[in-house]
Amino acid sequence: MSIRVENLTKLYGKQRAINSITFEAGVGVLGFLGPNGAGKSTTMKILTGYIPQTSGKAIVCGHDITTDSLAVRKKIGYLPENNPLYHGMYVKEFLSFIAGIHQLKNIKNRVQEVLDLTGLSLEQHKKIGALSKGYKQRVGLAQAILHDPEVLILDEPTSGLDPNQLIEVRKLIKKLGETKTVILSTHIMQEVEAVCNRVIIISRGQIVADDTKENLMRAHSEESIEPVFVKLTNS
Repeated sequence: MSIRVENLTKLYGKQRAINSITFEAGVGVLGFLGPNGAGKSTTMKILTGYIPQTSGKAIVCGHDITTDSLAVRKKIGYLPENNPLYHGMYVKEFLSFIAGIHQLKNIKNRVQEVLDLTGLSLEQHKKIGALSKGYKQRVGLAQAILHDPEVLILDEPTSGLDPNQLIEVRKLIKKLGETKTVILSTHIMQEVEAVCNRVIIISRGQIVADDTKENLMRAHSEESIEPVFVKLTNS
């Protein structure tokens, strides 16, 4: 398994953002679902080394996130929900800059490959600040996959995309999930059904379901994941 989480807990004062959660994730697309404030983004930030856990353990690609944080970060591609970008830079310039940070070889070829993969080739000479929200989201996804990480952590990756872009990006995420471990946080239930192999539902900082979407729907006698999500997070 690429990711192993054991009894992970995060406290903010007396509030438990996540409460002793345990799960594993291997190759494929894992949908990480929960209402606002459930602990989704907190879990993702801990896995990427952005914030420390209060207690518990997480291993990413054989590296402990606490004792070997730098090695973990090299294995992860991360698209956070707020998608921070340098709006004054051109798309190609920005990706070349990120490639340099990762100390990639043959930067020019890799940047062009990722531009083609994310549908940004026609936008590469535009300033990021001049792009639509959907194309900015693509730039965020491009930087996340640039160094060909083993693990991708994507927080609301299709936010702001138009219907055509949505189809293309979902197809890309599904393709990436064939060889990588992808954790995808989203509020869009159709997205879960379209791209995810497995679903974890988290509510009030605790995991309330962890199974394939087919098994979850079957167990609750539903034809889609949305009513299952509503039932489990409101119980």
